[in-house]
Amino acid sequence: MDKVVASAAEAVSDIPDGATLAVGGFGLCGIPSVLIQALLDAGTTELEAVSNNCGVDDWGLGLLLGERRIRRMVSSYVGENKEFARQYLSGELEVELTPQGTLAERMRAGGSGIPAFFTATGGGTQVAEGGLPWKYDEAGNVLLASPAKETREFTVNGETREYVLEQSIVADFGLVRAWKGDRHGNLVYRDSARNFNPLAAMCGRVTIAEVEHLVEPGEIDANDVHTPGVFVQRVVALSPEQAEDKRIEKRTVRPRPLVGEIDHPPSRNPGSEEAS
Repeated sequence: MDKVVASAAEAVSDIPDGATLAVGGFGLCGIPSVLIQALLDAGTTELEAVSNNCGVDDWGLGLLLGERRIRRMVSSYVGENKEFARQYLSGELEVELTPQGTLAERMRAGGSGIPAFFTATGGGTQVAEGGLPWKYDEAGNVLLASPAKETREFTVNGETREYVLEQSIVADFGLVRAWKGDRHGNLVYRDSARNFNPLAAMCGRVTIAEVEHLVEPGEIDANDVHTPGVFVQRVVALSPEQAEDKRIEKRTVRPRPLVGEIDHPPSRNPGSEEAS
């Protein structure tokens, strides 16, 4: 039952070229950065990654992308990665863009043994009708486009709408990051870092979790477990330095106020008596 492995390198050592990976995280929040680096160091290539996004140019999945290790991405948002856009538009990368909620449900359904489901999202658009560019050639022509999907009309609460059949996702490996985990693979995520991690853990045939705090079995209250150990096959305990190495995708700050403004903030109305 002890699922702890000695290192990230050992944990990813059997991931072959061409594998499909479900990767947790949202932006740079909650991404399994140590496992991604281990894959980069291993030289694994021709990967298909299923993740909300592809990191940024110099961190997360963007590191694998920059080394041409990813051949295909299934994502819902890719706007923060210039190299991603360049590879996609120049025909070097295949991309299946999927509505975010649909992507989440496809992953959850895969982990639950549900082969497909109907959703209203995308009805009446190219998501359902097909034709979304998946891959371009070097000249910018569409080489591969999304196929048309099965649709049906359902009446819900008296309203009849078109629903689109979406297939679930089951990945060869799931890579996730947890705030706390025990040796049996039970995981707890912290705040917004939960995001896509439970879904990636569910839909991986073999799921590898890097954990910031490794505890003994029984130390996590069963009511606090977000991902049960049944979904996790390997656990990697991070060092304090690895756990603290978290990047900020976009840093937004306000100008530091002057010393006098702290004690006497200016009035909202410059023409008032207080301002004069």
